[in-house]
Amino acid sequence: MDRRSFLRTSALGGTAAAATTLAAPAYAQGKRTLTLVTTWGRGLAGVHDSAQFCADRITAMTDGQITVDLKAAGELVGAFEVFDAVSAGQADMYHGVDYYFLGQHPALSFFSQIPFGMTYMEHSNWYYHGGGRELAEELYSIFGLKSFWAGSTGAQSGGWFAKEMNTPDDFQGLKFRMPGQGGQVLGKLGASVQNIPGSEVYQALSSGAIDGTEWIGPWADEKAGFQEITKIYYTGGFHEPGPMLGLTTNLDVFESLTPAQQAVIEETARSSSLYTMTMFMANNAAALKRLQSGGVKVLQFSDSIWDAFGAASKEVIAEPMGDDFYKRCHDSYMSSMADSASWISISEGAYTAQRDRVLGF
Repeated sequence: MDRRSFLRTSALGGTAAAATTLAAPAYAQGKRTLTLVTTWGRGLAGVHDSAQFCADRITAMTDGQITVDLKAAGELVGAFEVFDAVSAGQADMYHGVDYYFLGQHPALSFFSQIPFGMTYMEHSNWYYHGGGRELAEELYSIFGLKSFWAGSTGAQSGGWFAKEMNTPDDFQGLKFRMPGQGGQVLGKLGASVQNIPGSEVYQALSSGAIDGTEWIGPWADEKAGFQEITKIYYTGGFHEPGPMLGLTTNLDVFESLTPAQQAVIEETARSSSLYTMTMFMANNAAALKRLQSGGVKVLQFSDSIWDAFGAASKEVIAEPMGDDFYKRCHDSYMSSMADSASWISISEGAYTAQRDRVLGF
């Protein structure tokens, strides 16, 4: 039975527990080079920078005992091949977002993003303090991987469109780039959803192969050049309010490192999370102003469209609930989000609403 068939027919928990009984290999001696592949094209604003940050920090913090050689998407393996490449030992690590790999297991959505899901802070809370990290350990070990949260873009924009979107019916037949469960939601609204690596989106949009795309937010989108093709931009999105980027290592490779080197990788991922989130926050507002001054029309979806997004999202999120592990992740995630939302709404949410009113923001 191959690994994917095994995953579809077996309980993850027992398999993961058995895997932990295997003896770890002896620590490798001397200097070594680890190959880091990514789901990002070289130079893609923010996300490639996050991967480069991880590579540079690991190299520096190990005093050169480990050198991380970063290979962007397409330089060694394709953007959508990194999960399998690291799992199989063809590369040592990858940096990316795992909703690209829901075919491996649908629960990877909780360790990347679900529609109408958690913000960056809520996701951080669940991962570090609400059981998310333990569930990640259980899931990734099945594939021979060790994964750490290594960043977030913050809330992503709704995307770029060839025409204004006024009602849910406008999505019928729309050729749109959106990966993960968010793309499945648009599919329920009648869109023809495309899953295209980030480095290929500009060409697809400019050629007319797609009618619209989401990417990340004003800074990354401006750098990608989408404003050269269309001027219609929706800044509020339902699909990725706080996505989780991951730094994922082949488990055998990770266990061959010394405890200090393992700690460097974990702490690099943790610091990259803050670095990456603040990088996007620092650049998005100025980029949006430049886009607007260049003629981009900034819009928000109507309530009727938001309602349609919400109804379809509930269906998409519920569909894999027959998988026991997916359901465990779902229940843990939703419980944590309900708790954090109940507090944030009456603390930070109330404060920022009043602050912005008083100061005129």
